[in-house]
Amino acid sequence: MSVQDLRGCLSRILRISEVANIGRIVTTSRAFKEPRLGDIVIEQKINAFFGDAESTGFGTGWWSGILSAFFGLLSFGAVLCLHFPQLLTSPELRPHYPMHTMRVLIQCLIVGAILFGVISTILRKKKILALTGMLLAVAATALGGSSVQINETLRNGPAIGLDWFFLDLFLMALIYVPLERLWPRYPEQGTFRNQWTLDVVYFMSTHIPIQILSFLVLLPATQAVKYLGVPVLQHSIARMPWILQFVLAVVVADVAEYFIHFALHKVPFLWRFHAVHHSSKALDWIAGSRSHFVDDTLVRGFILVPLMLGFSQSIILAYLIFVTLHATWTHCNFGPNAKWLEKYLVMPRYHHWHHTSQKEGIDKNFAIHFPWIDKIFGTYYYPDAWPERYGLDGEEISPSFLGQTIEPFTIKKRTP
Repeated sequence: MSVQDLRGCLSRILRISEVANIGRIVTTSRAFKEPRLGDIVIEQKINAFFGDAESTGFGTGWWSGILSAFFGLLSFGAVLCLHFPQLLTSPELRPHYPMHTMRVLIQCLIVGAILFGVISTILRKKKILALTGMLLAVAATALGGSSVQINETLRNGPAIGLDWFFLDLFLMALIYVPLERLWPRYPEQGTFRNQWTLDVVYFMSTHIPIQILSFLVLLPATQAVKYLGVPVLQHSIARMPWILQFVLAVVVADVAEYFIHFALHKVPFLWRFHAVHHSSKALDWIAGSRSHFVDDTLVRGFILVPLMLGFSQSIILAYLIFVTLHATWTHCNFGPNAKWLEKYLVMPRYHHWHHTSQKEGIDKNFAIHFPWIDKIFGTYYYPDAWPERYGLDGEEISPSFLGQTIEPFTIKKRTP
C-alpha cells in the first residue's frame, strides 16, 4: 500500500470530507470574539498595578522586581506546603523529595526575594513589584520558613498538588525564560504579552485536580504496564541498550501522536477542543500549556497505549521527561536554529509553522519530535522564513478560560 493510499484510508476511516474542512484554520477573519470587558479586566488591572511606563530592560530594576515577586511567591507557597502537606502536596511526589535540599532551596528563595527586592527598589521608581516580593518572603519567614517540621503521618489520597505546580513553574521558567529573553525570535514580544494570564491559568489548571497534567496523570498510568504489556515484546526490547530503547520509545510515541494529532485537526468535533491550543496569537514557552483537557486526555492516551505494550516503566518515565522539555521548547519564542539538527529533530521554527494561520502552513507539521514522519505522510512544510501570523483565522472562540472549557461541548454555528 502506498503512502497516498494510507492517507486516503485514514481520511475515510475518520469520515472526513475534502470540502467540509469545518475544523481547519483559514485566513479570512478574527481568531477571537471581541473580548468583553470582564474577560480582559483582570489582566489589565494586574498590568496596571505592577507595571509602569519605564524601560523594562536589564539594569532598570524591572527584572529584579520580577524575580523578587516570583521568588517570594514560590517561597510562600513552599512554606504553605510544609504546613499543610496532606492537603497541598502530591502523594506521588512526596517520597522522592530530598527534604534537606528542598529546605535549602526554600531558604535561598526567601533570601533571593529580599535581595532582588532591595535592588529593584533602588533602581526603579515604582516599587510595587519589589515590595510584593519582599512582603511574601517576610510572610514565608514569619510562618516558619524552611524550618517548618512535618510531624503528621502522610497518607495517599486526593491532594491539590500545589507543590508540583510551583516546582514545575520554577523549573520551566528557569530554563525557558532566559532563552526567550536572550535569544528571542520576536524581541518585541514580551514575557507578559497579551493573554499571558490566560496561559498561566491553563498552566495552573493542569497541575491541580481539574486535570493533573503530565506526571500526575501519566505517572500513575505507567503502573498499568504490568497489566497491558506483552511479555515477549517487553523482553525483546529490554535486551536492547537503554539508549536504543529510549529512542525507539520516542519514535513509537511520535507516530502514535501523529495520527491522533491528525484526527484532532480533521474531525470537526475533535477540532473544537484542539482549536483552543491553536488560539494563541503569540507563541512562547507557556503558550503550549493552553490546551483543553479533552485534547490532553486523548493525546496522552494514544501515546501511552503503544508504549505500555512493550516498554518498561523507566523508559516511559524517561520519555515523559523528554516530551515535557521538548514540547515546551518547540513553542518557545527562540530564534537560533541548528541546521544540522533540524532535519532530524523538531525545532521551534518547525512547530511554529504548525501554529500559523497562513494558508501555506495550514494542516502541516503534525509530528512533535521527528520531521521525517511528516515527510512520510506528506504533511511536511519547512521554509527558511518564520511565520508572520499565528492563531485561528476564520472562526471564533471564547477569550476566557471558562468559555474555552465549556464551548467545545456545545453546538457551534459555522462562521460565515
